[in-house]
Amino acid sequence: MSAQDHAIRATSSEAAPLVQDGPGPQGLGGLLAGFVRRHLRAYVIAALMLAGVAVLTVWLPRQIGYVVDALVARQLDLPGLARELGLMIAAGVAIYFLRVGWRLYLFAAAYQLGQSLRTRLYTRLTLQGPRFFQRRRTGDLMANATNDIDAVEMTAGEAMLAGFDGTLTLVLVVAMMTLGVDWRLALVALLPFPLMALAFWHISRHVHEAWAQSLDRFSKLNEHVQETFAGVRTVRALGLEQRSEKHFGELAKKAADTSFDAQRWEAAYEPAVGFTLATATAITLGFGGYLIWQKEMTVGQLTTFSLYLGNLIWPMFAAGWVLSLIERGKAAWARLGPVLHEPLTVEDAGSVTGIAPGPLVAQALSFTYPTQQRRALDDVDFRLEPGQMLGLVGPTGAGKTTLVRLLLRQYAPSHGALLWSGKPLADYSLQALREAVSWVSQEPFLFTASVADNIRLAKPDATREEVERVARLAAVHEDIMRLPRGYDTPVGERGVTLSGGQNQRVAIARALLADAPLLVLDDALSAVDTGTEAAILSHMKQARAGRTVIVIGHRLSALVEADHTLVLRDGRVVEQGNHAQLVAHDGWYARQWRYQQLEASLDAD
Repeated sequence: MSAQDHAIRATSSEAAPLVQDGPGPQGLGGLLAGFVRRHLRAYVIAALMLAGVAVLTVWLPRQIGYVVDALVARQLDLPGLARELGLMIAAGVAIYFLRVGWRLYLFAAAYQLGQSLRTRLYTRLTLQGPRFFQRRRTGDLMANATNDIDAVEMTAGEAMLAGFDGTLTLVLVVAMMTLGVDWRLALVALLPFPLMALAFWHISRHVHEAWAQSLDRFSKLNEHVQETFAGVRTVRALGLEQRSEKHFGELAKKAADTSFDAQRWEAAYEPAVGFTLATATAITLGFGGYLIWQKEMTVGQLTTFSLYLGNLIWPMFAAGWVLSLIERGKAAWARLGPVLHEPLTVEDAGSVTGIAPGPLVAQALSFTYPTQQRRALDDVDFRLEPGQMLGLVGPTGAGKTTLVRLLLRQYAPSHGALLWSGKPLADYSLQALREAVSWVSQEPFLFTASVADNIRLAKPDATREEVERVARLAAVHEDIMRLPRGYDTPVGERGVTLSGGQNQRVAIARALLADAPLLVLDDALSAVDTGTEAAILSHMKQARAGRTVIVIGHRLSALVEADHTLVLRDGRVVEQGNHAQLVAHDGWYARQWRYQQLEASLDAD
């Protein structure tokens, strides 16, 4: 088992409560409601701090109005004025610290949502099979983990508390304007606000559409960058740099245009607020001046009312900001939610956690890929006893790799069964199955680490002696010692500093270090020369005592020592037996063997 599997299982274990307690497909509202319940203490403390801010905010204008009236009536001496000003300054300082405090509590909780969503997404993706990734673009999934989760996180943090703060402030300010100053002036001053609500409704619809398009365009840009970097050698070899750069420029412009369009619609909130408050202020000064003229209101009361009206700026801006964040979060969740809730392509419903030594048996095994009609495997039977070696050969597209994919449970059989130690593979947990299989694929993957660390992935606590031992078995030790820093040489991204044959042999060393009961080599010697292949096979013959091995290869010399070999064509077994039997049969295997022997003799000459 590789360290990758260890990491996946560790992450799955740590994230299990998040996945189990996470929302179902009920939408963004269900996600946020569940998150708030789990972090209720932080939200309550932040809400209490905001309530204190709101109370002090509505107290200040009333106190200013009182001071103005007292000064006009000459009822306030210098010490009294100093005392009142001190109270106002203290209130301002308290507001500052309370605002800092609620942000600390709130965003500490909101960042946990982003962390839990990223953990859930990562865990979900590691459990999905190849069928899922055939439908999903890598760049799109990367955008889910970055921009989309950021948008949802902002909705859980900034949007929720800004909405609470704005609503509470609005209610208290309107109440003070109505009950504490003059209900007639309040009624007249609030006349323009329904028009602002109508404008907000219209703007929010466009904000949602604009952000949905912006996130999608960013995803396409991300996909292009990822593909270009992954295939940079091909791009350079074919001279496609200018074409790729032009395409990138087009995608970047589209992403920038849609983002600008979303920002433009968000900016429309501010003029709506400004126009509404300017109109309300003009009405207030006009009608308030009339009430003073009629001696039904004092200058201090009008001052207080005007300051309250100014305090409505934040609730109005908060409303626009909250609507924008909610629409952005809804657009992001529409992309992220289906990925988190998409069923696993292969269910991990097995309860058996250990695989006892026993035969590996295929019974009438058949499989058809979801996007195809022709069977990739058709009625395949074999029995592989513990410690034996099974060879799989045949023309390209015969079904060899498909059989390995079924063995690894990347797909489930369409018909028939695969049994290990008498139990169907579906009865074993994926963890138990991955622990029991060491697999070297046709294109082995090396991580951006040293050679030793890449080999040690299969056994993180392995000593240097163990690493060198398996490297010698894989005939790569001498190559490693010629590297600038030996085993401590970084291999670069995807093993870019090593040759194809060196990549394969490092991957074989990693698989041998895992010491799993089943070793699968999927054409894993295709990039090495015949001499190196012979050395590796000789070493592996000594190292695989008691270990079951499945070898897929186009070079038949790798299968001479196989106890049993299946020759596949169009998904069916057309020949089978050991090397001597197949050569004597004079079928496809024998013809291919003679051709490869002739080719080897010509190369030797």
